[in-house]
Amino acid sequence: MKNYPPEFKADAVALYESRPEATIRSVAADLGINPETLRNWVRGQGPGSTSIPSAGPTSPT
Repeated sequence: MKNYPPEFKADAVALYESRPEATIRSVAADLGINPETLRNWVRGQGPGSTSIPSAGPTSPT
Protein backbone atom coordinates (compact mmCIF):
# COMPACT_ATOMS: atom_id res chain seq x y z
CA MET A 1 0.00 0.00 0.00
CA LYS A 2 1.42 3.36 -1.03
CA ASN A 3 1.57 6.26 1.37
CA TYR A 4 0.80 9.59 -0.33
CA PRO A 5 1.68 12.96 1.22
CA PRO A 6 -1.29 15.07 2.36
CA GLU A 7 -0.41 17.74 -0.21
CA PHE A 8 -0.71 15.23 -3.05
CA LYS A 9 -4.08 14.02 -1.75
CA ALA A 10 -5.41 17.57 -1.45
CA ASP A 11 -4.12 18.46 -4.93
CA ALA A 12 -5.69 15.31 -6.41
CA VAL A 13 -9.08 16.09 -4.87
CA ALA A 14 -8.84 19.72 -6.02
CA LEU A 15 -7.98 18.60 -9.54
CA TYR A 16 -10.99 16.28 -9.66
CA GLU A 17 -13.30 18.97 -8.28
CA SER A 18 -12.00 21.55 -10.77
CA ARG A 19 -12.88 19.33 -13.74
CA PRO A 20 -16.67 18.76 -13.61
CA GLU A 21 -16.59 16.85 -16.90
CA ALA A 22 -13.95 14.42 -15.65
CA THR A 23 -14.57 11.10 -13.96
CA ILE A 24 -12.73 9.82 -10.92
CA ARG A 25 -11.35 7.08 -13.16
CA SER A 26 -9.93 9.54 -15.70
CA VAL A 27 -8.35 11.83 -13.09
CA ALA A 28 -6.88 8.84 -11.26
CA ALA A 29 -5.41 7.55 -14.53
CA ASP A 30 -3.88 10.99 -15.21
CA LEU A 31 -2.26 10.91 -11.77
CA GLY A 32 -1.24 7.25 -11.91
CA ILE A 33 -3.24 6.22 -8.86
CA ASN A 34 -5.99 3.69 -8.23
CA PRO A 35 -9.48 5.12 -8.84
CA GLU A 36 -10.74 3.74 -5.52
CA THR A 37 -7.94 5.60 -3.73
CA LEU A 38 -9.04 8.89 -5.28
CA ARG A 39 -12.71 8.06 -4.63
CA ASN A 40 -11.94 7.57 -0.93
CA TRP A 41 -10.10 10.89 -0.78
CA VAL A 42 -12.98 12.69 -2.51
CA ARG A 43 -15.57 11.11 -0.19
CA GLY A 44 -13.48 12.15 2.82
CA GLN A 45 -13.81 15.78 1.82
CA GLY A 46 -16.88 17.36 3.36
CA PRO A 47 -18.16 20.82 2.45
CA GLY A 48 -15.60 23.34 3.65
CA SER A 49 -13.23 20.64 4.87
CA THR A 50 -9.53 21.20 4.30
CA SER A 51 -8.16 17.99 5.71
CA ILE A 52 -7.77 14.50 4.33
CA PRO A 53 -8.84 11.78 6.79
CA SER A 54 -6.12 9.52 8.09
CA ALA A 55 -6.19 5.79 7.50
CA GLY A 56 -6.12 5.13 11.25
CA PRO A 57 -9.05 4.20 13.48
CA THR A 58 -11.44 6.91 14.56
CA SER A 59 -12.91 7.35 17.99
CA PRO A 60 -16.63 7.86 18.45
CA THR A 61 -17.71 11.37 19.36
